[in-house]
Amino acid sequence: MDFALTEEQQQIIDAIEKVCAPFDADYWHARDNDGAFPEDFYRALADAGWLGIAMPEAYGGAGLGITEAALMMHTISATGAGLSGASAVHMNIFGLHPVVVYGTEEQKARMLPPLIAGKDKACFGVTEPNTGLNTLKLKTRAVRDGDHYVVHGQKVFISTAQQASKILLLARTKPVEECKGTEGLSLFYTDFDRSKIEVHEIAKMGRKCVDTNQLFIDGLRIPVEDRIGEENRGFEYILHGMNPERILIACEAIGLGRAALGRATQYAREREVFNRPIGQNQGIQHPLAERWMELEAAFLLAMKAAWLYDRHQPCAAEANAAKFLGAEAGFKACETAIFTHGGMGYAKEFHVERLMRESWIPRLAPVSPQLILCFIAEKVLGLPKSY
Repeated sequence: MDFALTEEQQQIIDAIEKVCAPFDADYWHARDNDGAFPEDFYRALADAGWLGIAMPEAYGGAGLGITEAALMMHTISATGAGLSGASAVHMNIFGLHPVVVYGTEEQKARMLPPLIAGKDKACFGVTEPNTGLNTLKLKTRAVRDGDHYVVHGQKVFISTAQQASKILLLARTKPVEECKGTEGLSLFYTDFDRSKIEVHEIAKMGRKCVDTNQLFIDGLRIPVEDRIGEENRGFEYILHGMNPERILIACEAIGLGRAALGRATQYAREREVFNRPIGQNQGIQHPLAERWMELEAAFLLAMKAAWLYDRHQPCAAEANAAKFLGAEAGFKACETAIFTHGGMGYAKEFHVERLMRESWIPRLAPVSPQLILCFIAEKVLGLPKSY
């Protein structure tokens, strides 16, 4: 086993830190206040060629693995950009993996280069108000009409829909009562037609600058050539992107925790009470030391999951566990950062309250901690399915 980063991987980290450097804590504080999409940050990463880090070189990507993508997303978050910065580009990194794996050559050539170049922004349309994580029961319908599909339905918790020019959409093409197993859903990557898609932003606790929305789709026409793979097999296709997404989310959460831990440690060194720095007190030191250990352990598991994925080995247990542990470690680091700052931790000017609010996101999405525990219990420990 070799735990050292390669020279290329370290160069990626250094390059991402350089791109992120102008976008400091004050920048993200401003975006958190005004809610404006961080377009200049997004454009800086696009212009530097990073949006296609895990996409094939033939279409303008770097052709690297999920390991390198995870290091990139960890670094973005750890600079203090947090989930605001990571979520601004997250979809570009993993979202079109089903196209890479299952798309035709024509589709890849048409769909991937604009996304990699940052000309297209895409959103991921899966979750629905009445089905939640029970994806196989999605109700949004796509009915074949000649050389098009006509779509009606709703989606919820759709990030970047205010900005998107494209949507990766999972919709039902076969009535649920006629379906067996995972069949009945089809995957489309198509234009985000705002004349047929009504977008309602959801006000939320954190990450204000990357919008979250409910979609109302009424008569969206999708050309047949925008369907990815075979009809009724869309669920199989999105599964290909689930493990990479969990790995990336884990690393984003861990990076967020590292940003909070860094701020807390700096404050503990500088803040003096009773004529000594508070960081000299074990009541301050010990929680910070525990948070470092938890973040480091979660990061090692995330790197193992990425290593397995890049070698085409099973990694579902590791990816899910990394997401669970990374989210918890990030959350606890943010919580400890606020306790370390005391009352100042509640003040926006010290930035840790913003990180705390964002730390809830990877705990809740894209899969709940409870379902991860159910998965590990059933698939790893061999216990009876509980739901």
